[in-house]
Amino acid sequence: MIKIFIYIFAVIGLIMSGCDVQEEPQRQTEFGLVIHGGAGGITRDGFTPEQDAAYREALSVALQAGYDILKNGGSSLDAVEVAIRTMEDDSLFNAGRGAVFTSEGTNELDASIMDGKTLNAGAVAGVKRIKNPITLARLVMEESRHVLMAREGAEAFGLHYGIETVPEEYFFTQRRWRALQRAREREAVDDSRGTVGAVALDKEGNLTAGTSTGGMNNKRFGRIGDVPVIGAGTYANNKTCAVSATGHGEYFIRSVVAHDISALMEYKGMPLREAAEHVVAEKLPDLGGYGGIIAIDRFGNIAMPFTTAGMHRGYVLDDGEIVVKLYGDE
Repeated sequence: MIKIFIYIFAVIGLIMSGCDVQEEPQRQTEFGLVIHGGAGGITRDGFTPEQDAAYREALSVALQAGYDILKNGGSSLDAVEVAIRTMEDDSLFNAGRGAVFTSEGTNELDASIMDGKTLNAGAVAGVKRIKNPITLARLVMEESRHVLMAREGAEAFGLHYGIETVPEEYFFTQRRWRALQRAREREAVDDSRGTVGAVALDKEGNLTAGTSTGGMNNKRFGRIGDVPVIGAGTYANNKTCAVSATGHGEYFIRSVVAHDISALMEYKGMPLREAAEHVVAEKLPDLGGYGGIIAIDRFGNIAMPFTTAGMHRGYVLDDGEIVVKLYGDE
């Protein structure tokens, strides 16, 4: 009995002295936005100076659009949607306007978005006439009881809410059409760089993640990758982080990459960068997968690991400095 009392008093003493009390980490930035424009064989010698400048400008425009919202007290949801819409409207990226073609010569687009505050999420897959799939994904999240809608049903849902549609010819670009012909000649399915994504932390401490893509070049009709699969290509949780992925989608689905990073933080106490590096650089390659992610945690720390030659990426924090990188040596 005496030993028990000694033990109790010892524990109380430790608590009172603060030996076991850990202070909450300080927030590093008031708000922040991180984006990507796809990962793959992105090397300096593979880009002309004009192409290099074009990608840097496109990423900077998207970052500025999201930053303006966050700076003025807007939500991370709005910032993510606007940043992604900006990239969907730019044919440089494999999302929206610049989507790749299926083996049938059509364009099928996927997108998703997740609110870290509520854990609500919305996603669409295989849509053909929606100008900005990320906006339709948000409609699914906020105006339906569902998480994922596909093809004609998703489009009909969007039309009910007046979402902007375009003729299928809107998505035709000579660059992507030539890429399809080359893939057909090789009888190959290519991972086309250009999937876009954004993650944000707003002034209220809320996290959001979103991703949009045209999928794989020469993919089979009806193929769906990781982008609209919550937990694979997109995940956000105010307790941990927001993540958007790009790469070979099948492996990201099998590895549940985005959620795995969050889980390592929540259950093992890993910091964001360590968790992201572990999943992207170790666990994903073990299955044969490759690609990258962008992430931001609830304290404003960011991570942008990738295993390919390069990844179009950038970020802006509350100081307003826009940082854009394309290659692996940056």
